[in-house]
Amino acid sequence: MESHEFVHMVRDVLDAEAAVRERTADEVTDRLSAYSPAQVSALATLLSAAAVCEKETVVLEAELHAILELMSTGHVTRDHLSPLCEIRLEELPSTLREYVTDLLED
Repeated sequence: MESHEFVHMVRDVLDAEAAVRERTADEVTDRLSAYSPAQVSALATLLSAAAVCEKETVVLEAELHAILELMSTGHVTRDHLSPLCEIRLEELPSTLREYVTDLLED
């Protein structure tokens, strides 16, 4: 992926509008083969940090799904997912709690 596209995607991951963040997380999964290994690692780290701050359940689910898909590339390590440790599992719906737990266990 060209740098200008990557920067645009990063900005959208952090957008103030929940709908933009959700759409972008979904788009991350649609373009897996377009990323360099460094871009995959950066996106996984960014999405993990964004997930910690996410208040919208539907967006959080999209972010977690995108992280899972990025992991399938083989370019994501446990260090990239370390921000997820900051999520208070007891505050999440059970399905999302399981998602986070599964990501941290892999």
